[in-house]
Amino acid sequence: MDGGITVNHDRYSDEYIAEILGTTRTIAVVGASPNAARPVYGMTRFLIGAGYTVLPVNPGQVGKEILGQPVFGRLADISDDIDMVDVCRASEAVPALVDEILALERLPKVIWMQLGIRNDQAAAKAEAEGIKVVMNRCPAIDYPRLSGKIRAFR
Repeated sequence: MDGGITVNHDRYSDEYIAEILGTTRTIAVVGASPNAARPVYGMTRFLIGAGYTVLPVNPGQVGKEILGQPVFGRLADISDDIDMVDVCRASEAVPALVDEILALERLPKVIWMQLGIRNDQAAAKAEAEGIKVVMNRCPAIDYPRLSGKIRAFR
């Protein structure tokens, strides 16, 4: 739900996506990878280049850096406010991740699930708590396409 309006997760309006990308400042990337051959690496690099503060989350990489950013083991380890959680994990992992997100002291404004990732039940649970949800999309694809509209929110 977005202000009491049900969001159609089969087709997002450009305005919905542009507002999210234009008002987001800090993004936690769950499933971040140091492997330059993985799509999440390129997406993370793009987000950093677009001016977002990116906080990589990967329990197997704690104590290391990805693209110059220190890696966190879990969302609860991040002390900064998180505007958006970008999910780069399998759809089956999303319900447990949403539970982890809802247990945070400060909730993010958005949960964004990457291409091929969708979990309608987890999305409904997050939306019931006032969190916007985007599924099966990539901000590194949407940002260039909507950059003119995004600038209006920045």
